[in-house]
Amino acid sequence: MFQVFTPTRFLYGPGSLSCLHEQSLPGKKALVVISSGRSARASGALDRVIAELGQAGAEAVVFDRVSANPNKDAVMAGATVSRENSCDFIVCLGGGSVIDAGKAIAVMSTNPGDLWDYMMAGSGGRRPMEAAPLPLIAIPTTAGTGSEVDATAVVTYEEKHEKIGLRDPRQTPVLSIVDAELMVGVPAAFTAYQGFDALFHSTECYISNKANLMSDTYALSAIEKVGQFLPRAVADGTDLEAREAMAFASSLGGFVMSTSGTTAEHSMEHAISAYHTDVPHGAGLIMICEAYYERQARVHACDERLVRMARVLGKTDASDPMDFVAALHELHIACGVADLAMSDYGITEDELSVFAHNAVTAMAVLFGNERVPMTEEECLEIFRKSYR
Repeated sequence: MFQVFTPTRFLYGPGSLSCLHEQSLPGKKALVVISSGRSARASGALDRVIAELGQAGAEAVVFDRVSANPNKDAVMAGATVSRENSCDFIVCLGGGSVIDAGKAIAVMSTNPGDLWDYMMAGSGGRRPMEAAPLPLIAIPTTAGTGSEVDATAVVTYEEKHEKIGLRDPRQTPVLSIVDAELMVGVPAAFTAYQGFDALFHSTECYISNKANLMSDTYALSAIEKVGQFLPRAVADGTDLEAREAMAFASSLGGFVMSTSGTTAEHSMEHAISAYHTDVPHGAGLIMICEAYYERQARVHACDERLVRMARVLGKTDASDPMDFVAALHELHIACGVADLAMSDYGITEDELSVFAHNAVTAMAVLFGNERVPMTEEECLEIFRKSYR
């Protein structure tokens, strides 16, 4: 059994941001959420969004304190700005971190207490929301998380080293504008990190025990597009065809997650970046993925599915589950990320057991999506094999 709920109106294609003013907006005063970096301002995208909102008759207040791994403090600060300025909707301009932060800000703009009161995992208070979040518009500037599609916001509580997803259907954007022209300035390395994040959303959901006819269709299409177009987008950021294909693959990944579920691979990466917040999520996934999928092949979790993924990723003669690991490695080389190392981010071998325990506790729910149950000891083995 699966459910499909897609309340988001989508505008796709290069130049689609210019159509924002033509849309029916969900309010009259927007909190525009951007990252703490300079790209949204330097590229002119922020000015364009504010102008589009103004043309549609809406005011804008800017909040620019979102980091690469959005944290609870930034969310609570954003919610305060939203309430103090009587904002009645949220506009997220940025990557997945900005959109995730915006969703959580939308929740805390209308609900009392602390964000962690509403988290359903880790040390969260598991408290039901008292009020619906503010409506949200997503304008992604990267191709990775698919957050413009789904109902989840992933936020880090740095003091507790917890990186947890807050999920509620009412957090789903009411409008998403996916304009590949906004993505041409993303540096090659981050294009690769984000692209692999998009890939693993689909590969994990395809091997998940929650996979179904709908999610399989989305997943295989997304995997194929990543294999074809990610190396091109990394090699030439101005390749608009590649950028648009990767943007679509990223959004497909969001649909996949909305109808299936990711697996322990994501829990394991969340443990890494919960302790080392400077590790880009996609980079963390890249560093552990080969050992993770080797484990899937070794325990024969889903041999036919691994072979099918290898074929659509580009290894057309695949016949063995380990061929998917080989296809992943080839894609790592093609995208210049084969040499990523945990030690480059200051991670030590002594921390690996801490990561394994964090993964099976703070994000235990995703372990329930494994076809063959995975233990904490197996997590530690994957971390050890991945470490360098």
